[in-house]
Amino acid sequence: MRGLYCVLLLVLSNVFMTLAWYGHLQFKKVPALANLGLFAVIMISWGTAFFEYIFQVPANKIGYRENGGPYSLFELKTIQEAVSLIVFTLITVYGFRTEKMAWNHLVGFGLIVLAVFFIFKKW
Repeated sequence: MRGLYCVLLLVLSNVFMTLAWYGHLQFKKVPALANLGLFAVIMISWGTAFFEYIFQVPANKIGYRENGGPYSLFELKTIQEAVSLIVFTLITVYGFRTEKMAWNHLVGFGLIVLAVFFIFKKW
């Protein structure tokens, strides 16, 4: 169950991470935000990233093997990266609607899935 909680918290964390890192690129679509200066954009992104950490830190604490969770550090990082790409893709394609999936993205994601397999494979 700790593994599931960990992954769910990572998903929430990555929603905020994607919004903090890339959401400001969508500000031009909102008239009230279109002319913000760099400092204001940084402050908004930092404020959003705060919530990323609210979910990221407990996810790693709950999921880490030495704290009673099921995952090693390598496994936690691998899950984080896979979740990050999935959340980023969903938000970019369906939320921001600024990008389209192409075959090379799918091949790249397939290779990442293969990397996840090798990280979790016990030899």
